[in-house]
Amino acid sequence: MLFVYNIAIRIYYMLIRLASLFNNKAALWVRGRNKQVVKQHTRSLWFHFASLGEFEQGRPVLEQLKQQHPDQEIVITFFSPSGYEVRKNTPLANAVYYLPLDTAANAGNFIAKIDPAIAVFTKYEYWFYFFAELNKREVPLYIISGIFRPGQVFFKWYGGLHRKILGFVNHFFVQDERSVQLLREINITNATVSGDTRFDRVWTNAQHPQNIPFIDEFKNGQKLFIAGSSWPADEALLVELVKQYPDWKFIFAPHEIEEDKIANLLNLLPASETIRYSHLKAQNLQLKANQAMVIDNIGMLSSLYQYADIAYIGGGFGAGIHNTLEAAAFGLPVIFGPNYRRFNEACNLITEGAGFAIANEDELKNVAAKLMNDPDALKSAGQKAQDYVQQNVGATEMIAKHIIITYNG
Repeated sequence: MLFVYNIAIRIYYMLIRLASLFNNKAALWVRGRNKQVVKQHTRSLWFHFASLGEFEQGRPVLEQLKQQHPDQEIVITFFSPSGYEVRKNTPLANAVYYLPLDTAANAGNFIAKIDPAIAVFTKYEYWFYFFAELNKREVPLYIISGIFRPGQVFFKWYGGLHRKILGFVNHFFVQDERSVQLLREINITNATVSGDTRFDRVWTNAQHPQNIPFIDEFKNGQKLFIAGSSWPADEALLVELVKQYPDWKFIFAPHEIEEDKIANLLNLLPASETIRYSHLKAQNLQLKANQAMVIDNIGMLSSLYQYADIAYIGGGFGAGIHNTLEAAAFGLPVIFGPNYRRFNEACNLITEGAGFAIANEDELKNVAAKLMNDPDALKSAGQKAQDYVQQNVGATEMIAKHIIITYNG
């Protein structure tokens, strides 16, 4: 099976290189690794994240360890450019790198350079050679905010190699009891239910959000509907609400902000009543005269939610929804597309009466009518969302305490 794994890794690399000829994200993936120079570190604390979402998820633990060991070098790695490009200059780390392709040589060379005292991987990412090298060097490896499902390869008859990868992990901090039970079924017992560190992150953010003064001017005392991390399939439905609710304001913060994506979104919205964030100063417009705003930059979304009354979270008509908890922490009911069942928090928000899944335009209009025409229903759903987040904080303290005790020992 290791032979098949090696072949699959190389085929993946070839496909990425091919895609890099016409896809900017793939080009960044390849170019970033080719140009990367890894410095020599000493007994670093290594945190790996698949992408930006996992960075925000694992950030509370990173901050706790940095606070406890302020003089210790911290190395962060990303698999995806969407994480690396945004956080490559984060003050939380001494160095930020792309994770090299998972080969024996790459794993040995990279780990020798960063010289980790511990390694912390958040939620996803199980790489055979990197895990095996850490195990060989007796470096403690932790998975935090992990989650497992019966359909994953670890639990299939042909998943022997992947079960071996799990065997290199010193401890799993998982989101739910089901994950613990699944691991036990394959004789892995070093797992603890800690919950999801994202609750801690979004709750802290909601208590200390960044002030964005021009949003108050834009709102002008009206209710605000925000579409966070939206994709074209989401936006095609949401623009109908803009027409249907002229007394509401709307903010779109798309997941992708390339010029063609922004242009397509602007074409869907009423031109005379829509403002683009990057044009605010240049056009010197009266914000309150506009009904819709398009945010064409990265990094504002988590603070924008403080001004909203309802949030739609994008991605549910594609691979899966984005972060619902950021909005819920501010007391917003959240609406999302049909591909949400892999996300525990989305399922739980629905159960609590704070989340609403839609599969088409009619369902969106029905949910919108329920919330946008009934102030009591809106207030109740928002309170349930905020209560759900608050009741689930605490994972960071449990995880950090365990790691710090092990590290200090």
